[in-house]
Amino acid sequence: MIEVYSPTIRRKEMDAVLTAMVEDKIGPGEQARLLIQGAKEHLGFEYCLALRSPALALFVALKALNLEDGAGVLITTLSPRYYLRVLEDLRLVPVYCDVAAASACITRETIEAVIRSPSEQPPPCCMVLHHTLGFLPDMASIVDLGLPVIEDCSRSYGTGAETSEASGVFTILGLEERDMLTAGGGALLYAANRRDASVLRNFAELPAEYGLPDMNAAMAVVQFREGARNLEKRKEIAQVYIQSALRTRHKRFMQRDEVPYNNYAFPLILESGMKDVKAYAKRKEIGVESAFEDTLMGSGMVNQLLCPESYSLSLRTVLFPLYPRLRVSEIERVTKLILSLP
Repeated sequence: MIEVYSPTIRRKEMDAVLTAMVEDKIGPGEQARLLIQGAKEHLGFEYCLALRSPALALFVALKALNLEDGAGVLITTLSPRYYLRVLEDLRLVPVYCDVAAASACITRETIEAVIRSPSEQPPPCCMVLHHTLGFLPDMASIVDLGLPVIEDCSRSYGTGAETSEASGVFTILGLEERDMLTAGGGALLYAANRRDASVLRNFAELPAEYGLPDMNAAMAVVQFREGARNLEKRKEIAQVYIQSALRTRHKRFMQRDEVPYNNYAFPLILESGMKDVKAYAKRKEIGVESAFEDTLMGSGMVNQLLCPESYSLSLRTVLFPLYPRLRVSEIERVTKLILSLP
């Protein structure tokens, strides 16, 4: 069976983790410091915290905005499930926003529609912007609305979003198993300019239990070094898949021409039933899965009527295997599967 996801862990990552273990450096320490130092070269931030999870990074970012109890936070229903738990823990209210059907991205128009519409929910005081499946929204037009933005680049690393001048107040770069870079867990939370960095520095003395352990940090250090190589391999595989997809009746998401797609995953919007495609792929011993099953909408945590475009995409979008460790023979099998989809 060719699995849908596989973290890109090679001998270099294994050696780095083993070295940390042999040196008894498994808690937050020197490796975490080296990670931040190395990440700064790639991301160009002013200040950064290395934390144990993206959920904790989101918690700290929202705390840093100093929002009042009951304040509204705009998110899409295609955001990860943990977003809702963090908001509830902070006594904040989620304000749901739909996405554009062609891109799966939030847009200035969908945000303005939420702001204009009469609702019992509080008006949004900020937004948390998750880059769905690695696709990029038009950040410049969104930031121009004037709402503080916490940007989640966990699945869009490599597109330039993580270093864009039109970025949010704070940026989260998750290091979980299915993120573009993985440390087996954890996240970086950083601010690009001095003003926002000064706010984030107030959290510099968090207890050690909040910090990223050195075992994880050691793996992440290597992941940053190997990031360009892995991204190039993803792009090569995606180009092969695209040629097959163009010969089917199923649709791909569309991006603005000037925005590169980082090939986090290979999704198709199906014109046939999800169950039929999954069953067909299983017979071919190739794993496929619903693209949004780990989101608020896909897991049934929000009312489907709130965001009809998101709901429609959650029913029709499927992911195919796309990761650097795929062998040539496996890529050929996936290509044939795409070509012959029911």
